[in-house]
Amino acid sequence: MGMFKLKLKRAYYQSDAESFLKTSTSEILGELAAGHSFALEDLQKNAWIDQIRILKDTLINLSQSHIVFEYAIPRMGKRVDVVILFKNVVFVVEFKVGESLHTQSAHDQVLDYSVDLKNFHKGSHSRAVVPIIVATEAPETKLKLQRYDDDVYAPVTANEFDLSKKIENSALRISNQLPLDPKAWIDAPYTPTPTIIQAAQALYQGHSVEEISRSDAGSKNLSITSRAVDKIIESAKQLNQKSICFITGVPGSGKTLAGLNIVSGRHQIGSNEHAVFLSGNGPLVDVLREALAREEVERKKLLGESTTKKDSLRKASTFIQNIHHFRDEMLQSNDPPIEHVVMFDEAQRAWTQEQTRSFMARKKGVKDFDMSEPQFLISALDRHKDWAVVICLIGGGQEINTGEGGLKEWFSAIGDHYPGWNVYVSGQLTDSEYTSGQELYPLIHPERISEVNELHLGVSVRSYRSEHVSSFVKAVLDNNPDKANDLIRDLKHKYPIVISRDLNVAKDWLRAKARGSEGFGVVASAGAYRLRPYGIHVKSSIDPKIWFLNERSDVRSAGFLEEVATEFDIQGLELDWACVAWDANLRRQANIWECRKFSGTSWSNVHDVVRQNFLINSYRVLLTRARQGMVIFVPEGDADDVTREPAFYDPVYKYLRQCGIESIDC
Repeated sequence: MGMFKLKLKRAYYQSDAESFLKTSTSEILGELAAGHSFALEDLQKNAWIDQIRILKDTLINLSQSHIVFEYAIPRMGKRVDVVILFKNVVFVVEFKVGESLHTQSAHDQVLDYSVDLKNFHKGSHSRAVVPIIVATEAPETKLKLQRYDDDVYAPVTANEFDLSKKIENSALRISNQLPLDPKAWIDAPYTPTPTIIQAAQALYQGHSVEEISRSDAGSKNLSITSRAVDKIIESAKQLNQKSICFITGVPGSGKTLAGLNIVSGRHQIGSNEHAVFLSGNGPLVDVLREALAREEVERKKLLGESTTKKDSLRKASTFIQNIHHFRDEMLQSNDPPIEHVVMFDEAQRAWTQEQTRSFMARKKGVKDFDMSEPQFLISALDRHKDWAVVICLIGGGQEINTGEGGLKEWFSAIGDHYPGWNVYVSGQLTDSEYTSGQELYPLIHPERISEVNELHLGVSVRSYRSEHVSSFVKAVLDNNPDKANDLIRDLKHKYPIVISRDLNVAKDWLRAKARGSEGFGVVASAGAYRLRPYGIHVKSSIDPKIWFLNERSDVRSAGFLEEVATEFDIQGLELDWACVAWDANLRRQANIWECRKFSGTSWSNVHDVVRQNFLINSYRVLLTRARQGMVIFVPEGDADDVTREPAFYDPVYKYLRQCGIESIDC
């Protein structure tokens, strides 16, 4: 894969209707083929020929229209078959040549494209966007126009003979549209924010982070950070040095995306530069690898090539690995790893010496292991005789497990055992959000530390409708309702946050909000044991691969709204819409948070400050998983159940309403 990055051409072909009708099919086909980055298969060529034929018949009746073939949807790494600009309306057309049914998958696909254009393409922000599925052999259907709040319409169904009539009649019924300049629309800025799954798939295929992410402050920050790390790597490589750098970032700022981008650019087996992305987050690794494997199998199938899921998973594992598997491999011998560049995601969650020693004795049969996880991982890269770079991605307030040592473990390991390593830090690394009040720099010789401001990602790109979600959640958890109220005013129309005391109402809200294949699901704290009467079983483990990636019809999927994910399942991943179910393990007393643990038949106080922080952080994780909006479910409790007294829940509900969260209950 190397340093090669594909450049997405915005459209393969575009023309006004008059010129399109005068141009021969072979000429149009030639332009389409010229824009295609991959080997042109007969299947694709024949599909284009059929589309050109149908559109030549269609556009005869649509004068003053403009046609665009293969328009890029960068966030998904895909392309719309055809966009027709007519009467100032954007028609997004997906062809299913030879098919007689308008399938649900086609419905979701074309709606996804349309919503993507509306959200991320500046030229479509103020436009009516109408998706159309053309199943060429389907019977004629009656035109139904259903408009969503944002001026995107539900997919219209058509066949090859009534496509012209459907477009013309739709345009007649959609009025008050401002004049649309086709060239300005095509050239308008595209500012997408991919999910981490979409980003991994696109980067794995060779696309650049600039093409699949926003072109505003968020992606500029990502690109600047990536370039800063590249500079550190090149310096280490040229001077035969060993370096470690720490990238900090607010929740949702794209730390994982930045890491994947850097690794994808240096994923070169046998080139003395091979890089790997490591994470101790098992669900994240499993979901990303499964997504990469599924996508590759599907892509090769479309190209007429064959590959097995097993082979695709094996290939994906060279790009993304579980940090514990990497550690186990390094225990087998004293040889250096093949990788010279290693990216550690969520590095603040690495284990202390005590936790590592306990695990190694219990699970691996290794007695008296005397290194923390950071020390051992650095030692593995230190085996290289020439150069090596370790990159640590650091999030604030994300520690949710016992034995996670935080940044001090890394700095102690460097200062005590690897003083010759160069250390690069962001200016924000000493903030209490990352250090928990611990002194770090005195552990390292001052000459070895370099401050690089570009190593901080300060803009959230997860919640593309607002960059204030993480700040709002922080205000809520910091007992600052006045600040939360100020922040939610800006969020209301961009990123809805609502509350309900009825789980069914909350679920209905999710179903109503999600369109196309947008992901939604129910999440809850791993300690939320008394949500079981509501059908929320946090003790029942999920398979994250299935929960995140399978279709809503699968009872095990997130979208079926039956299985619930905890902070351990979902950290580092995201949904478009989430229902956060709140239990009495985090409750209100005298206007402060009170932490409780359910054991046996009753609740008990959590006195340990570290465990209190873990619990609050678990809710921070849950409340920052949704990209587009969330509903919070706070039960009413049951006066006849001493484990679910209304007094446990009512103050939480009252406080969240005080923070400005509106109720959706009747």
